[in-house]
Amino acid sequence: MRVLFLEDVEGVAQGGEVKDVKMGFARNYLIPKQLATRVTRDALRQVVRLKKEADATRLKMMTDMRALGEELDGTQVNVEMRAGTSGRLYGSVTTAIVAEKLSEKVEREIDRRSISIPDSIREVGSYELRVRLHQEVEAKIALLVYPAGTDPAEFAETVLKEAAESSKVEEEAAAEDQVAAEASVEEQVVGSAPAEEQSMTKGPDDEAAAGDATEASESK
Repeated sequence: MRVLFLEDVEGVAQGGEVKDVKMGFARNYLIPKQLATRVTRDALRQVVRLKKEADATRLKMMTDMRALGEELDGTQVNVEMRAGTSGRLYGSVTTAIVAEKLSEKVEREIDRRSISIPDSIREVGSYELRVRLHQEVEAKIALLVYPAGTDPAEFAETVLKEAAESSKVEEEAAAEDQVAAEASVEEQVVGSAPAEEQSMTKGPDDEAAAGDATEASESK
């Protein structure tokens, strides 16, 4: 079915565009929600006006989303969850939970579908999430999942200390591996050096000892 889009439909068309879409999509979604209308002579006369209105709406939305993105970027959201002694959660943190907490913090509704959780969050700790507000606008937020009955600030400090200690251990282990690797390479280089090069590295005492051994051999 050919329809005229009355406003932008993300991933489908922009306001003022005429496109062919599936009949079911048009009848069950686009037309009932007044996002598009059947193509008629009267409808086509509105194309220029609809495009201008869509452009103005798009610009306003982009400005609004960029401002919201700047406000959200770097924001920390604390979520209290029941957890066992090992830190394993009784359940998981969902995008709906994060969206609710984030909406409360910025006093504005945040769509849960805009929040990206790469893996299922089933343990307490600190996480970094992305919020995709628009095709061209994305913000990063910090999520702290802390055990029920504890203070989030104190728990966050504990998480930071553990992360710092873990990072220090990893750096020390990496340094030790580097030293071992360099020593191994040096041994291989020395062991594979030609006989002439090795003889050139001998000192006076080594040469004298070699001469004495030769004379003793000839005198026999």
